[in-house]
Amino acid sequence: MRRARLALAVAAAALLTIACGGDDGDDSAAPSGEATQETTEPADDAPAGTVTVLAAASLTESFETLADQLGDEYPDLEIVYSFGPSSGLVEQLLSGAPADVLATADTNTMDDAVAGGVVDGEPRIFARNTLALAVPAGNPGNVTGLADLANEELRVAICEPQVPCGGAAQRLLDAAGVVAAPDTLTTDVKEAASLIALGEADAALIYLTDAAAEGDAVEVVPVPESDDVVNDYPVAVLTDAPNPEGAQAVVDAITGEPGQTILGEAGFLEP
Repeated sequence: MRRARLALAVAAAALLTIACGGDDGDDSAAPSGEATQETTEPADDAPAGTVTVLAAASLTESFETLADQLGDEYPDLEIVYSFGPSSGLVEQLLSGAPADVLATADTNTMDDAVAGGVVDGEPRIFARNTLALAVPAGNPGNVTGLADLANEELRVAICEPQVPCGGAAQRLLDAAGVVAAPDTLTTDVKEAASLIALGEADAALIYLTDAAAEGDAVEVVPVPESDDVVNDYPVAVLTDAPNPEGAQAVVDAITGEPGQTILGEAGFLEP
């Protein structure tokens, strides 16, 4: 009987120990890997929704890179771009086209948007750009300087005068005392750059950043006068922006990081 009672006591003590040990395990041993499965949720005030950006054609590559980076940071934010000549973009806005952000290739076109009442607040300069005398790889027209743009035997492309690259081209030609004889007036700088890259023009005045974007297909002939002709690029949130919070986040990214790094790598000058 004593041995039986002793056995029961030992068994009871063992059960008590197991029970206590189980309680301790419940407090500290979560299922394996549970802690590592935690994900970082977007902050409650993180930008979300769709942001429509009207931007100068020369910003195409840089802004698309920016959209990719912002998409990684803000998965609920979608940026939709419409690229084109700045003057045409402003005309769209003044005609009632819905958008959240406007980025132009000069201050004149942005001033038109401000005067038209479609800009909310003060536009911010986020980059600058200069012109380049661009020729196809190998320079088949033997272009040596701006004076060659007056040569009627060469195929010359220049942006239309009402768009920023055309206005800058005219200022540059005036400074050099050259009267160009263009065969083609392009609607935006990308069209002119494409003509050079395809070898369909012998020379064109385009932005330095667009010449760089074409890679080895385009060469640049040094033009000292171009240093004195610089276009400022402004950006602004629009008055009737459907997504003003998202629009502001995009503008902040353009004027800060990562926008400034991306623009600098593309060859834009600091504001």
